[in-house]
Amino acid sequence: MIPFSLRIFVADGDPDGLRIVERSNWVGRALVFPRAAWAQPSVADRSELQQTGVYLLLGPREDGEGDRLYIGEGDPIKPRLASHHSGTAQKDFWTRAICFVSMGQALNKAHVQFLEVNLIRLAKQAKRVPLDNANQPTEPTLSEADRADMQVFLQHMLGMLPVLGVHAFEQPPQALAASAPELMCTGKGLEARGYESTQGFVVKAGSQAAAILVPSMHKHFPGFVAWREELIGMGVLAQQGAHYVFTQDYVFNSPSAASDMVLGRSSNGRVEWKDAQGRALKSLQENGAA
Repeated sequence: MIPFSLRIFVADGDPDGLRIVERSNWVGRALVFPRAAWAQPSVADRSELQQTGVYLLLGPREDGEGDRLYIGEGDPIKPRLASHHSGTAQKDFWTRAICFVSMGQALNKAHVQFLEVNLIRLAKQAKRVPLDNANQPTEPTLSEADRADMQVFLQHMLGMLPVLGVHAFEQPPQALAASAPELMCTGKGLEARGYESTQGFVVKAGSQAAAILVPSMHKHFPGFVAWREELIGMGVLAQQGAHYVFTQDYVFNSPSAASDMVLGRSSNGRVEWKDAQGRALKSLQENGAA
């Protein structure tokens, strides 16, 4: 990973309004704004939206737990966003948008189709956020040079997005997986293994999870129940005998969210996750060993 810096310009003075984000030594530019600002001149009149680019629409899931995502491209972007706001392609869920364009050599239709296809592919692989995209578009044919340029453009975007609060494309860090202390969560004949990372708490592929939730989860945590059904639907959790198994390494935003999913009940992950010596994560953190 290469260090980089971002320059964020709050264009209208409102820190929750339009923000222009640029990355060091990169020709790309991101526009980040809430849906409520779409009709304001500070957003609607931006010249960047008249360019060809790729965009993300984000908003809450129906159960209110986490984000939902739509990935699109426009040539130019502005008419596409207008159609998602109140036109024929209107999408009700989104509350904020992130648009990427180039301030160097202009992107063309094939370039942004390449970016769109690969963003959708990566989001489907990571399975971190439900996608509102119905289809997987076909990757366009690019010259060898253009393809190399777009791969670099894509990597710069992917590096910026977590800083902008978008984690939909992140895969668990494999380098850290080899060196981080492995922790275990057990109960009801289940065993799961995981580790802490900068992205959150990672449950490793092959870990087991309860097949049945305790009744109180359905009553008091319906959002969690819906999220669990999403993970099953996306194939992150697969039935194997009397329990579920994680089919891939999966990142949770906290140790407790991870242990809840494993045990099928509300839990304190800092107590449930333990190392090979039986020391709880809480103790390891307090003593600086994790």
